[in-house]
Amino acid sequence: MLAIRRALLGLQGMRLAQRGQVRLPLGEQARLMSNAKDDGQFKTWRPLAPTLRQRRMVSRKHLHKGGPERALTVAKRRSGGRNSTGQITCRHRGGGAKRRIRLVDFRRSEPGPQQVVRLEYDPGRSAHIALIQHMETKKKSYILAPAGLKPGAVVQSYMGVDLEKLKRAPELEEDEEEGEEGGAVREAVKRIRNQKIQHPDSVVGRISLEVGNCMPLKLVPMGATIHNVGLHAFGRGQMMRSAGASAQLLYTAPKGLAQIKLSSGEVRRVSVDACATIGQVSNPNHKHEKLGGAGARRRRGWRPTVRGTAMNTHDHPHGGGRGKSKGNKHPRSPWGKLAKGGKTRTHPSPMVIRGRPRR
Repeated sequence: MLAIRRALLGLQGMRLAQRGQVRLPLGEQARLMSNAKDDGQFKTWRPLAPTLRQRRMVSRKHLHKGGPERALTVAKRRSGGRNSTGQITCRHRGGGAKRRIRLVDFRRSEPGPQQVVRLEYDPGRSAHIALIQHMETKKKSYILAPAGLKPGAVVQSYMGVDLEKLKRAPELEEDEEEGEEGGAVREAVKRIRNQKIQHPDSVVGRISLEVGNCMPLKLVPMGATIHNVGLHAFGRGQMMRSAGASAQLLYTAPKGLAQIKLSSGEVRRVSVDACATIGQVSNPNHKHEKLGGAGARRRRGWRPTVRGTAMNTHDHPHGGGRGKSKGNKHPRSPWGKLAKGGKTRTHPSPMVIRGRPRR
């Protein structure tokens, strides 16, 4: 009853304000007339329309409100799912709002401390991105934002660092005064040592294990959570890049191949010189989003999908027949490939030790 009474009083105050009989502060007017509610985790809407009833989006209160860094973007030219001859090679694509591609640095080849300027939304991926600036060269770049990264933090890359100099460098002592960043580094080193994780290169005390730092897999302590993992030595990160993704390092060595466990359950070998970033990818609540209506899909460049059973016989293997029949066939694609449970991989990768569990 109290909530209903407050709602009625708010509606009455809004009506009086519209008539000019009562003058409310601007903040109060915006609160009364607002249709959305943002609790810091999700943003929901009052059901003023059927598409808003189930709509639920991840909160973006902590992200940058302005546009991207123009020099780090390129225009995205869309093809509508057609190739150079005009034939549709990717169905259900077309339309949507204009976008600019953010040039994300997946290699992290430039060493040195880099400060996080801000966190931004990227329409081209499910994860958030972070704009960082090199503290010496003042060069800006985009990286995948790990979970827990905040503006003002300092991240580093050890991809281009000479390991011989790193071995001869003094360890980070516990009584060394380095400010808040040094305290965080010492806490990370202490945590790794307390877990009794053995490192093959014995440089765990000489590198910073803060979230967002990039380094070869041979420098990452075993058991650590990583993302943006490369498939080849000294290459760019290609795995664990979507929202909330992460992998666990099971084994590493100074030379040879490391073993990582992906979030799907697959265990595979990767070169120890491949890059990896400490931490988990940001925006883990992306999987709980609900667009609410078909219009949200159209604005993202997706066109409607027609069911195979609604087509004719010559258009789809499930088409034709009387009523809702599929012709006594297992679910399959328009080209006859099995869609559920069928094996399509003829040459398994030799780098995979244990495949992901399948139903």
